[in-house]
Amino acid sequence: MAGYEGDVVTPYDQDLGPVLFEHYGADTARRVAERSVRDVLEIAAGTGIVTRHLRNELAKDVRLTAIDISDSMMEAARKKFLPHEQVAFQVADATALPFDDEAFDAVVCQFGVMFFDKEAGFREAYRTLRRGGRYLLRVWDSEHYNPFASLSFEVLKQFFPSDTPRFLFDPVACHQIDPIKEKLIRAGFDRIVISVERKEHDILDVAAFARALVFTPVITEIRDRGGVDPEEISEALTEALIKEYGSNPTRYPMQAILFEAEKPIASPFLRNLLGHPSHQKE
Repeated sequence: MAGYEGDVVTPYDQDLGPVLFEHYGADTARRVAERSVRDVLEIAAGTGIVTRHLRNELAKDVRLTAIDISDSMMEAARKKFLPHEQVAFQVADATALPFDDEAFDAVVCQFGVMFFDKEAGFREAYRTLRRGGRYLLRVWDSEHYNPFASLSFEVLKQFFPSDTPRFLFDPVACHQIDPIKEKLIRAGFDRIVISVERKEHDILDVAAFARALVFTPVITEIRDRGGVDPEEISEALTEALIKEYGSNPTRYPMQAILFEAEKPIASPFLRNLLGHPSHQKE
């Protein structure tokens, strides 16, 4: 993920992770573990938050591979696992996966699709899946349901009214369901199931959460514009979160969209020969 390097990694992992990623990650891992699998690939694994849940849920002999384009993120993820846990980490591009055809029974990507070319990424996920394998991906719903984008933007606008940093809109830029569904179908996927998932989470340290949002890659935009101490923005965002969602604890809402798709057991040629439809949506 572009920009997720260096001093961004720790607040992303320790302060954003428990609020934004842990609960969805646990759900993803449970879904993957529902079926018998031998090899699982996680794309855009980041600091290993979902990877940890996958390793906890999957049988010990399942081989788990985690990739990310950021070496800093992969280094943070590696530290969460012991050598015997059968997790292979690799810096790799989601649009050019360095794996053989039909190498995995499941491919997972949580909140990473917005950072790479979806058509190329979906083709690569399809290529590396075995017949009958599943692709599970999550994206954030729009900023209307995710205040980490909308509320942060409103606070940033107070400091930069004419040229407001917009990075935090990038994570919520893939909320339109039909374009993603159509790209999955064009890649060859079948049996596509789509779920909208709303959650609430107690933020125990609002100041740390707000600071982590400011010190995501949006910090680069803030520093480029200059004239404002990022800590002032963090304090303003903390106050805005408490005002909007209360305190002790702050009850924070969020909403994501889950896509579950399968690689058909039969080849396209055989499906056409048998007169089966090319694609099916449930």
